[in-house]
Amino acid sequence: MKHSKPTERTKVKVVLPGDTVSLDVTTPGIILGPGLIQAGDSISCTKAGFLVRSGPTYWVENDQKRYIPETSEHVVGRISGKGGEFYRVDIGSAHQAILPFLAFENATKKNRPNLNIGDLIYARVALANKDMDPELQCYNPTNNKAEGFGKLEGGMVLKCSLRYCQRLLTQETDICKLLGQVLQFEVSIGMNGRVWLSSDTIKHISLVYNVLKQAEALNNSECKALVNNLVV
Repeated sequence: MKHSKPTERTKVKVVLPGDTVSLDVTTPGIILGPGLIQAGDSISCTKAGFLVRSGPTYWVENDQKRYIPETSEHVVGRISGKGGEFYRVDIGSAHQAILPFLAFENATKKNRPNLNIGDLIYARVALANKDMDPELQCYNPTNNKAEGFGKLEGGMVLKCSLRYCQRLLTQETDICKLLGQVLQFEVSIGMNGRVWLSSDTIKHISLVYNVLKQAEALNNSECKALVNNLVV
């Protein structure tokens, strides 16, 4: 795994749904996270909370308990059923999501992944509307490549708070970086409070699972001590 040095996290201001954020969308490398949406040259907030900046990334942070899907967010889901042309996917939101059979890299009617009920997937929210079931896709729409999206083989799923997932994604917590120094493992972090983990052995998967679970309530110094005491 490759990890960059965590950048400083700053709370910019309190925002409400519909508020316009003064950000220059032409700035190279700027990244909009959860709670922000761009329409033309304007950036607006879709939920209440703190506008937070970490390096080039901006997002709205709050203490919501249930996951509310937003377009472009990444999620870990479980196949719960099949419809005529789509899968039903449990992503922990009020309504189950749909994943079209053809929403995969290079998928055709004759050549598409065959998923079964219970399978895990890593997907992107392609459409989120309060009046419709959220729709998922398992590819990057900018280049039509999978880039890590799709069926997740083996491993374990850690269920945690939405806030913790944000901390993991923005590297506000050092725990993944610290673990990567002593263990080889794969991780797919969903904004829906689910983290998929895999490693070369069951023992290592269990170690990563338990450490990440404990680290949710720890600061970076405590995370370092936790990893240093691991018996690999």
